[in-house]
Amino acid sequence: MTNFVAGLFAGAVTSMDPERSTLGAMQDGLVTQQRSRQLKASTIGGRPAAVRRFAEYSNQYPWQWTPPEFEAFVTSLAGARPTTIRGYQAALRLFLEYVSSPDYEWVNRCRDGFGSGPTQIVTEWNSYHHTTLYEGDPGCRPLTYDEVQALFDAADGLVESIRTRGRKGAVAAQRDAIVRKVVYAFGLRRRELWGLDLADLHGNPKVPDYGNAGCLFVRWGKSSRGGPPKRRSVLLVPEMDWVIAPLRQRIDELRPLFGPVGHPALFLSERAGRLSLRPINRAFNDARAEAGLPGELDLHSLATPT
Repeated sequence: MTNFVAGLFAGAVTSMDPERSTLGAMQDGLVTQQRSRQLKASTIGGRPAAVRRFAEYSNQYPWQWTPPEFEAFVTSLAGARPTTIRGYQAALRLFLEYVSSPDYEWVNRCRDGFGSGPTQIVTEWNSYHHTTLYEGDPGCRPLTYDEVQALFDAADGLVESIRTRGRKGAVAAQRDAIVRKVVYAFGLRRRELWGLDLADLHGNPKVPDYGNAGCLFVRWGKSSRGGPPKRRSVLLVPEMDWVIAPLRQRIDELRPLFGPVGHPALFLSERAGRLSLRPINRAFNDARAEAGLPGELDLHSLATPT
């Protein structure tokens, strides 16, 4: 056993609550192993939570878990989305692969300390299989052209409403209206939009009239497992050239109102930092509610309209 794992276990079994401490040490060891694979923090972070939830449900520890207990846990998740169920199963399978692997000797140590060792209980026979390409909410779909227009009109209406009533937030509302239009015109994911800097705006030599709005260099594309974010260049198509005017207005007029001109981000928050993911979602949800669109539609619905 490595000194690292031996140290984890030694500290656990000498504590006042060796069972609970050992479970925590196992989770710490898995996190370290996952970090060595260069997985994203968001990917790693959800796995210990899944293990904790199953441990609380079963009121048992990994060296006591059995397949029937796992199957009862999955059954208790009835009504959850297929992706949620598979997420729990994948997290538990991965955790048990780690603690039952001879490379780490958790099994022998647990047998010495508690009389039994962990085994793999998530198998092909009792786990949910990924059989279709799309498992999301079927109500989440691309917006129609009319719905897109209604969304943008509602967003512009929110700006005018705030101005008319003399309330604060008109500049932020105008920024949010442009955010939605950029997402739609360039087909961006939420995180891709979040990561945009001014330096990511480029021209398209074949369409010089677009200026520096002819192409976006996306640096925060969805990554493959264990890999860095993917990069791609997105050209502005002629059907979306209407976005150039509001985008230039954002850069020339609105952006300086949020903070130092030297900040790299294309979209800034009211505190002069990069606009975070939550306000990006909220901007869409507010306009969706104002336009009276179905609640199951989300930011990703700003795809190619039907």
